[in-house]
Amino acid sequence: MLGFSEILGHEAVKINLQKAIKYNRVSHGYLIVGEEGMGKKTLADAFALSLLCEKGGTEGCMACHACKQMLSKNHPDCIYVTHEKPGSIGVEDIRKQVNGTVGIRPYSSEYKVYIIDEAEKMTGQAQNALLKTIEDPPGYAVILLLATSQEAFLPTILSRCVKLSLKPLKDSVIKEYLLGRMEVKEQEADVYAAFARGNLGKAISLASSEDFKLLYSELLYLLKQIKQMDIGEMLNYIRRLREENIDLNECLEFMQLWYRDVLMFKVTKDANLLMFKDEFAAVNEMSNNSGYEGLENILSAIDKARIRLDANVNTELVLELMFLVMKEN
Repeated sequence: MLGFSEILGHEAVKINLQKAIKYNRVSHGYLIVGEEGMGKKTLADAFALSLLCEKGGTEGCMACHACKQMLSKNHPDCIYVTHEKPGSIGVEDIRKQVNGTVGIRPYSSEYKVYIIDEAEKMTGQAQNALLKTIEDPPGYAVILLLATSQEAFLPTILSRCVKLSLKPLKDSVIKEYLLGRMEVKEQEADVYAAFARGNLGKAISLASSEDFKLLYSELLYLLKQIKQMDIGEMLNYIRRLREENIDLNECLEFMQLWYRDVLMFKVTKDANLLMFKDEFAAVNEMSNNSGYEGLENILSAIDKARIRLDANVNTELVLELMFLVMKEN
């Protein structure tokens, strides 16, 4: 569990929450929205830690009894709402864990904090049950709803919550974290950061994934050998990747990054701008052998392949068409 000062990015959200504590304007309901892996739970924990800390500041001290309880996920005044059904949070979950306990005063703190992760999974009945508490809560109650989007919520719930949206982090911030904290190689850190699209949790997951490392090496080989391979060899290669449960969308995204590097180098001749710096020789050769229009055709073919796969068009046919464009250009 991290304090606010240890959390990368999300400065506006952190300032909002810390100001609420500092000026004693803590709301009874917060909705924190962001992709899976962007840090919703980390921020909610940091907020709860600060609210329950015995020192009473805007940052948990990590040393008092309350902070130690929070660090061990064992504080009686911080309730993590759970649900047995993976796809939904039902009305009984809310009645038992929130409505049924919110009337009990905090055991040792000024606040009683409820954290509801995957809150978008609340059924309509569950939201209506929660609404009764959010509309007329005890002064000490703080309810944190964590969700990937706000579209699933009733307007009445949204109107009673402070809404905080998490923005993607800069690639440079993610890269610095991977280089410093995880000791990832620079070229790999560039690719992980690009893949993560501002999502630190996803970048960490990719850097720790043996499957992604396999995808990385296999696809690099395929892309460098593509002119020498016939379509049958390529399809066999992709079949083997699929048998190893490699995500085809990740394959396409990787190819797109590769060809963007080739196009970038063709335009700028600046090796420092490359994501795949260690593959300079292959990128240089491909940029010399391909025209601007050809590279744009390849990038367009990858986009079309992604759209067709999402529309459930025959996978092998989609990939065969894409590979033909790659070979021709």
